Amino acid sequence: MTVTHEAPHDAGGRTMGLSRTADGRPVPSARRRLVPPLHRDGHGSGWGATAAVTVLAGFLRLWDLGSPNRFLFDETYYAKDAWSLLKHGYVTDYVVGADKSIIAGRTTGLMRDDPSMVVHPEAGKWVIALGEQLFGLDSFGWRFSAAIVGTLMVLVLIRLVRRLTGSTLLGCTAGVLLTFDGLHFVMSRSALLDIFLAFFLLCAVGCLVADRDWGRLRMARLVPSGYRTSASDWGPVRGLLWRPWRLAAGLAFGLACATKWNALFPLAAFGLLVWMWDAGARRALGVRNSRLRSFVADALPAFGYLVVVALVVYVASWTGWLLHAEEYERTLSNTQYGAYWGSYIEQDATGFLPELWQSLRSLWNYHQDVYTFHTQFLNDATHSYQSKPQWWLVVNRPVGMLADLDVQPGTQGCDAAPTSTCLRQVLLLGTPVLWWGATAALVYSVYAWIARRDWRYGLVVVGVASTWLPWFRYDDRPIFSYYAVSILPFMIIGLTLLLGTVLGGPRASANRRMWGTGVVGAFVVLVVVNFAWFWPIYTGELITTPEWLERIWFRQWI
Repeated sequence: MTVTHEAPHDAGGRTMGLSRTADGRPVPSARRRLVPPLHRDGHGSGWGATAAVTVLAGFLRLWDLGSPNRFLFDETYYAKDAWSLLKHGYVTDYVVGADKSIIAGRTTGLMRDDPSMVVHPEAGKWVIALGEQLFGLDSFGWRFSAAIVGTLMVLVLIRLVRRLTGSTLLGCTAGVLLTFDGLHFVMSRSALLDIFLAFFLLCAVGCLVADRDWGRLRMARLVPSGYRTSASDWGPVRGLLWRPWRLAAGLAFGLACATKWNALFPLAAFGLLVWMWDAGARRALGVRNSRLRSFVADALPAFGYLVVVALVVYVASWTGWLLHAEEYERTLSNTQYGAYWGSYIEQDATGFLPELWQSLRSLWNYHQDVYTFHTQFLNDATHSYQSKPQWWLVVNRPVGMLADLDVQPGTQGCDAAPTSTCLRQVLLLGTPVLWWGATAALVYSVYAWIARRDWRYGLVVVGVASTWLPWFRYDDRPIFSYYAVSILPFMIIGLTLLLGTVLGGPRASANRRMWGTGVVGAFVVLVVVNFAWFWPIYTGELITTPEWLERIWFRQWI
């Protein structure tokens, strides 16, 4: 793993250099920016531009959110699970025909009393339940939280990229790219769990980058005047034990893991990266054996902030399950999982601590069953929209969320020729121009991290690798390309960093910056136009079959 030894910088983009004068004293040094900021002075202007892009993203995601008024793909599971969490505190089974009743507007008398076997943690479903609490169990209600979270992702990405580059312009460019990505757009308008997973992961990484700035700034301030390292010197330790941004990152990682288990891979990967960042900071101070000493001084406390805190948050997210563990034990012992549960049911415990211990044991046994479900029960399953993860980055196989075919001319507003028909489709398809450009930028990110030793590209590579490569192990079971929504923010960060390089730095000539601005502007416009072209199949508009075929560029998209 390669780590740059770049001097630290604070939240305003100012370098708090760890370079030393002749007497060993750290001195500040100017931080190189990729491009000048939108307004060189004025922190508020950055927030104004951030707000403008975020409002645009929110408008697009909330517009006509309740249409189509039906369950899209796996919404049938998560929307109803969220509703039962809201009403019972745990997930219950539903009566036969519940979907039709819900779409017709009837929401009472549909739930059974027995709990249901769920195969994903509950945090994401609780977030869906917030929207249902506000607006009820209808298509707008169960999609509302996803739309808000998708919009907030745009805001978080803008501020993260602005922190990485010191440029409001590049930060807003990243926000615009995310706003006009088709995969993110459709996921933000669907009650699926992956949009919440992506949001929590992005927040966690944003907190870690803020912690990197905060920690290096504090380290620079803690170094005494005339500081010189010695063979036994560790650098500042006590003053760096309290890390509020790492605590926030641990909370966000915990919520991510409490949404889907695959958040464990980014948690582990970024935990190692944080250790390397800290070791690099100590090495810049002249600390010898910096990785080993950083492991003791930084990595062990970081384990508490990231892993232990995440574990506490994860277990807390199962509070509803823990309070009803007895119902789960009784119900699941009479199902196909009875072979696993039969030996787990114990005599009723008395007292708070014995009851808590028994509930935690039951939760552990439940997790074993869920793991068995994911690793064994799905091995022979197939799905028409499943895809191989190696092709996700080039949008090889999108997922059809809805398809109303063969709408005849003259019906439902179909204006097709008499020999043709109309259709509606909602397709989970990333904006191709954006994804193809980001894939090329990913290759450059690997080069820039290794050859240029730019730590920001390391964040991109680690982010993409930890959210993408683990899926290769499970490519023999039904997995879907929309899982790549967690990869997307890191792809856009890498693309934006490359666009900043194309744009030209502050020392570039006017002619160089003119051409750079033209290339970058043309690419962003092309992404927006590409998104607009696919708008009808992102939103389920009624179009003619020839118009639909014009948007289906490859056979694999059908």
